[in-house]
Amino acid sequence: MKLSQSFFYTLRENAKDEDSISSNLLVRAGMIKKTSNGIYMIMPMGKKVLAKIENIIREEMDAKGAQELLMPALIPEDVYVQSGRRDAFGSNMFSLNDRYMKRYVLGPTHEELFAVAASMNGKSYKDYPYNLYQIQTKYRDETRPRYGLIRVREFIMKDAYTFDIDEKGLDVAYQKMYDAYCRIFDRLGLEYKIVKADTGAMGGLLSEEYQAISSIGEDTIVGCEGCDFSSNLEITEVIDTTEESQEKEKEMHLMETPNAKTIEEVAAFFGKEANDFVKTLIYNVDGKIVAFCIPGDRELNETKVLKLLGANEMELASFEDVEKVTHAKVGFAGPIGIDCPVYLDRQVLHKKNFIVGANKTDHHIENVNIKDFDYVKAADLCQVKEGNVCPVCGKKLTFQHGIEVGNLFKLGTKYSTSMNLLYTDANNQLQPVWMGSYGIGLERCMAAVVEQHNDASGIIWPAEIAPFKLAIVPVSAKDEQQVSIANALYEYCQSKKYDVLLDDRNERPGVKFKDMELIGIPYRITVGRGIQNGNVEFVTRANGEKTEISLEDIKARIDAIYAK
Repeated sequence: MKLSQSFFYTLRENAKDEDSISSNLLVRAGMIKKTSNGIYMIMPMGKKVLAKIENIIREEMDAKGAQELLMPALIPEDVYVQSGRRDAFGSNMFSLNDRYMKRYVLGPTHEELFAVAASMNGKSYKDYPYNLYQIQTKYRDETRPRYGLIRVREFIMKDAYTFDIDEKGLDVAYQKMYDAYCRIFDRLGLEYKIVKADTGAMGGLLSEEYQAISSIGEDTIVGCEGCDFSSNLEITEVIDTTEESQEKEKEMHLMETPNAKTIEEVAAFFGKEANDFVKTLIYNVDGKIVAFCIPGDRELNETKVLKLLGANEMELASFEDVEKVTHAKVGFAGPIGIDCPVYLDRQVLHKKNFIVGANKTDHHIENVNIKDFDYVKAADLCQVKEGNVCPVCGKKLTFQHGIEVGNLFKLGTKYSTSMNLLYTDANNQLQPVWMGSYGIGLERCMAAVVEQHNDASGIIWPAEIAPFKLAIVPVSAKDEQQVSIANALYEYCQSKKYDVLLDDRNERPGVKFKDMELIGIPYRITVGRGIQNGNVEFVTRANGEKTEISLEDIKARIDAIYAK
């Protein structure tokens, strides 16, 4: 591509409304442009990167025997009602009516439709297994889009689905996709970890995520200093190492605690540590008010709560609801006499003589014990902390942040049962199909690569997904010899079908060099004054190495970089 004949621009200044390195650099490199919050144009240079990511994904999916198709983005809402997921998605799903007032949604994911498609060739056990996938746009009404392409409302996703007659077949299919994903992310040049995760709205038997390591990652990856344990924070078990207190149980005592609402304030009032308290958190869970009692130095894990209660959504209860069930102002909730169900974190079971809110304004109760109140159930409800005990080897847990770029789900028979995807087995009996689901966010991969591969000058694309692997830059557009040799090298690359960029703009050399560095071209040939001695300069973007190469040898170097 010749830049003088192309749509190409870069920005010198940082983008004012971008909140990540990747979004700032991609905007400045002219690869993306925001149209509204969480929605981006993919510009020509960025589209070339995206196309190369697509190509890698297709190659690896096809190598595992997957077949590509394309589903509609506009889907009748009753499809999700039938599967039981309409309520689970809630307000995250874009919905609309057609002219006949029939309800539709913009597809956030396509498990249901793939189940419908599979039923077209799934009458007998002899029809299985098979693997279908698509690369298509998804829509989710994110509450808080951020970090450029990492958290958006419209995005391109590769989603694949496997279909088998039993769990053993699903295990085989899952392993194939696991291997394919490792190859895909290796080829993208990502540093990543594979972690166990919550199945969430997808449901099913197992979920694993591919997390690209990044300081801005919204997910916390829990690892271990002593073994290869790896898990998402939201599902990591808190190993209860609390020893049963040998303290003698005391009588409860109501204490007036004026102006002391928070754990810190109450701890200061009593001269105690946060762990000496049991805090009561009140939530609205699927429309019902529920209280959760956890140690004062811990945080509630909402994912664990939703799974325990089989619920879809939860949020902190309103002040009005809190005051209704506690009969007190906000800040004094406790489990004794509260007018709603109470659940305990299991660590509380070992405590004695702890302090709780009194359900009376400006009051707390000290010397409370488990026998003093009723609760529905005790379970692991808390967020794990860095330094806690590893559930595998007992060593200390470590934290990293990651960007989820891919996920794998063993769906089991959840969707086949709800969508009536059945087959006839060898005994002529109807059985539900076993499904797996496998997703990759393409733009998110693009952003994650930039988060990991950049420097002060711009993007450093891995060669396999760079918009162009090589840039040829004549220093002076007015020097006929430089222009002639640059054009000859460009035509050589064209004849070999190499993806090459010729910066033939009438710009200052510094502008050209900075642009090539900003957009992240892996290799650059500079045709400048050295041409008088029969040499050109070869520059490697990743390490900044510069080498003088003769005209006789430069074509061999070009061939070598495209042979990689």
